[in-house]
Amino acid sequence: MADLDATPYDFIVVGAGSAGAAVASRLSESGTYRVLLLEAGTEGSSYFWSRVPVGVAKLIDNPAVNWCYSAEPDDGSGGRRIEVPRGKMLGGSSSINGMVYIRGQAQDYDHWAQLGNRGWSWQDVLPVFKRMENYDGGSDELRGRNGPLRITDSPRHKVPLLEKMIEAAGKIGLPYNPDLNGETQEGIGMSQVTIAKGRRQSTAFCYLDPARSRPNLVIEQGAMAERLVLEGKRCVGVRYNVNGVPREARATREVIVSGGSINSPKLLELSGIGQADLLRSLGIEPVHQLKGVGENLRDHYSPRVKFAITEPNATYNDNARGWRLAREAIKYAFLREGFLASTSVPIRMYFRTRPGAETPDATISVLPFLYEMVGRERRIHRTKRGITMNINVLRSESIGSIHARSANPADPPAIRFNFLSAQADRDGLLAAIRKARELMSTSPLKEITGEEIAPGAHLQTDEEILGWVRNNAETTYHPVGTCKMGSDPMAVVDSELRVHGIEGLRIADASIMPTLTSGNTNAPSIMIGEKCAAMILAAATSRDRKVAA
Repeated sequence: MADLDATPYDFIVVGAGSAGAAVASRLSESGTYRVLLLEAGTEGSSYFWSRVPVGVAKLIDNPAVNWCYSAEPDDGSGGRRIEVPRGKMLGGSSSINGMVYIRGQAQDYDHWAQLGNRGWSWQDVLPVFKRMENYDGGSDELRGRNGPLRITDSPRHKVPLLEKMIEAAGKIGLPYNPDLNGETQEGIGMSQVTIAKGRRQSTAFCYLDPARSRPNLVIEQGAMAERLVLEGKRCVGVRYNVNGVPREARATREVIVSGGSINSPKLLELSGIGQADLLRSLGIEPVHQLKGVGENLRDHYSPRVKFAITEPNATYNDNARGWRLAREAIKYAFLREGFLASTSVPIRMYFRTRPGAETPDATISVLPFLYEMVGRERRIHRTKRGITMNINVLRSESIGSIHARSANPADPPAIRFNFLSAQADRDGLLAAIRKARELMSTSPLKEITGEEIAPGAHLQTDEEILGWVRNNAETTYHPVGTCKMGSDPMAVVDSELRVHGIEGLRIADASIMPTLTSGNTNAPSIMIGEKCAAMILAAATSRDRKVAA
């Protein structure tokens, strides 16, 4: 029997990640509503390695703050189990990710609106992005100045290699773009990042820390959600456990699920919401049939292309050993500067892989170093000097699924990406890899470029390169779409993010995205949390006015 929390909450938010933290902060902001925020993880924004930008290497495979999921083997991954890290702490993946801030292209959101999702066009979401941003660059028309999320530009002139890269990119038709979140995404530019004064700007730090003292917000960590409490076709609460002790909390208004693209569909299925036949096969009694739960999984599949660099001190590898590493540590300790205060991906380029493409459809993100795995930790290589290039097709058409594996909430879900199943993805990756090779063979880069470490210059045909991709590529940690928004038979939520057929229940995280956005998904996830909170507050205010009348 679960212990029932007798506190009368107005709203319960399940998951304190990129979106959930924004939802809880905004819902509790006025002091009018009592909010309970449940988070399965236990580490807060004070966790040291989460604060230090370079600490991503300590977090990306750390089970203390990471769900450490892995995908089922399939043909697209060469039968491998690909690692799928997801944040398990306050701030969720915003507390362990690479801190790159990319909103995506206007066409991404206009496409969502064209699919029937009213209120999600670029002109609809732009004010939400501006409201959450605190950024000094770009234009006032397109960028926010006073939001809670501090955004900065990666320093351009402190890594000489990057200047050579910008010059070479210009020679192959990719001009320098000073604002990759501005009017156009095309070109090469410095990454905008959620880093300020040497500190990661996670949603735990930017949204929850300022809200902690509010008496109407209760944050419960170590709270593992087990199922939603349903009365007929209405969600009235959440059952969860803390250190194995079952608990239950009730919401008088709404429950908002923000578990992310992996945990949100799993929680719905554990609660009896999903594909009836699948649920029965798991020993779960179906409560509400929704065929789309767990379907429509998309992610950015990313081969890591690697080149040796012959010029001394041109990459971070030289700064990761000996006296230079000590110098960087001192620089960070006293000035909050240097590569310890930087994203691992300071520069990126967006381009078109085929004639007739209206906007960029691929990206290359550059890590100015080589890394190696030491146990579960990724470390900058101390004996080799080079760069790593993450290659992505922006709008992947390969579609997979995520489903509960059993009725036991502790069991990880089955993740099936189905990578490379779409011809467009295969064609796009091939073109993008060749674009990377073209860049590195262009002056002034070619004069300091050594061997092609991966995939290797000996691999030239489409079949050879795709074979290497299947056996070596990873994800870029951008799963979306498993509770997609829409009005078609496979949609899970409507344009107000309300779960179809269930009252009092919304979903706010990357799982609601009908399609991938053009770039990293953290910024759009925070936007979704902001927009969801605004819609909830508007509905609550309208309801209260009607009651008062």
